[in-house]
Amino acid sequence: MVNIKVSWSDAVDRDLGLPTYETAGAAGADLRANLPDDLRDAGIEISPGGRALIPTGLRLEIPVGYEAQVRARSGLALKHGVTLANAIGTIDSDYRGDLGVILWNGGADVFRVTHGMRIAQMVVAPVVQATFAIVDALDETDRGAGGFGSTGA
Repeated sequence: MVNIKVSWSDAVDRDLGLPTYETAGAAGADLRANLPDDLRDAGIEISPGGRALIPTGLRLEIPVGYEAQVRARSGLALKHGVTLANAIGTIDSDYRGDLGVILWNGGADVFRVTHGMRIAQMVVAPVVQATFAIVDALDETDRGAGGFGSTGA
């Protein structure tokens, strides 16, 4: 179990609570839209093909050696075509700013993000940093330089 310290952004609805795992086996904790007072009733509309930065009201302190990955919710993607504009968002252990989620509307209709809506999920994962070295040649493999689709799919 990894302990993530959380603080609130300014002027947010603390009653929405912290990210939650909806089932005992869930890998991702749900993140909710925590909209500012002036948008709580109207929500945030995302036009087809458009994107918007949705606030969560959270700031995180992630331990060194870990990251938090922000991932799309499959239900929003299937039902509305709404996913993350950056596929997976990475929150580094040294970031201390507000956590926002960049939603992209790939659907045909305007999508309205409402206050408290579950908009993404957050997966905490270990991180390994690599060292990089220039070499004269790389080890040979059966695949070699075969690119996309080179394994038959």
